Amino acid sequence: MRRIPIPEPMSLLAGVLAALVGASLLAGSLPRPWTAGLSVALGLALALGGHSHGAAAHIDRLAHTSRWAGLNAGLKTAGCCVLLILTLCCRTSWPPLGLFVYTALLCMAGGAGVRRYLGLLALPAAFLLLSAAALLWHWAPAPGGLVSVPFFGGWLVLDASAQATARLVVARALGALGCLYWLSLSTPLPEVLEVLRRVHVPGPVLDLAVLIYRYIFVMLDTAARMHISAASRLGYEGAGRSLRTTGLVYANLLGRSFGRARVCQQAMESRGWEGDIRFLVRPKPMRPAHLIPFAAPAAAMLLALWLGD
Repeated sequence: MRRIPIPEPMSLLAGVLAALVGASLLAGSLPRPWTAGLSVALGLALALGGHSHGAAAHIDRLAHTSRWAGLNAGLKTAGCCVLLILTLCCRTSWPPLGLFVYTALLCMAGGAGVRRYLGLLALPAAFLLLSAAALLWHWAPAPGGLVSVPFFGGWLVLDASAQATARLVVARALGALGCLYWLSLSTPLPEVLEVLRRVHVPGPVLDLAVLIYRYIFVMLDTAARMHISAASRLGYEGAGRSLRTTGLVYANLLGRSFGRARVCQQAMESRGWEGDIRFLVRPKPMRPAHLIPFAAPAAAMLLALWLGD
């Protein structure tokens, strides 16, 4: 039986945006063949990364099986917060980009793998690249700058000042994203919630976070079943039929989500739920060697700030 391919539009969108934004960021800085080659390579890396509809399930599974899961959750949370603050303080793009590469390598070494990490990166990368494109290009009545493209009676212009701003913003965002992914892919949610509870985050906020996180898995599982059912009935043959099937699937998913929420609430109340969700979290000791993965990049970024980079 022929296997029905499942389209991955988010990966394709992220790949196209990465190629266009990469070419815009590098325009005028490198020879054209290098600019084109690096941009196409970046686009292919994200497009072929294979964004998965079960990304949340991958994140939860990787957090429990990561080689870094044995580290103390409070240490990881504090370390990632410190690195995040240093990333936002950087005045050039190289330290945040270096931090992003460092955290990506740590995630891959922890068990994520290159393809899966790129797949998880596709969704936030698409939003980041759209913002970068808005920073890079602006409309002008006359051509100018490094590149000008005709657009609705005027010109879309790319200039050096916009490039500098976009590079710094993208680098900071990638550095922050790397910190978030390192924490998310190595720390199970109950441990993160326990850390937040210790710093006196209100209980209702934590309960809402647990319920929302749980419903991500419930809705993803329901959506996957509906998608497979529609595909087995040839609901995605052709662009028009695919669009109609997608609308029906998500409309049905909305109705089912309310039904599942009502059933889960009744189940929790029948078990005596009083508005406080607790998890059993095993204590994980903190050792001096555990500081090294955080202290090394923090020291490097502090040195870069001190040197004015």
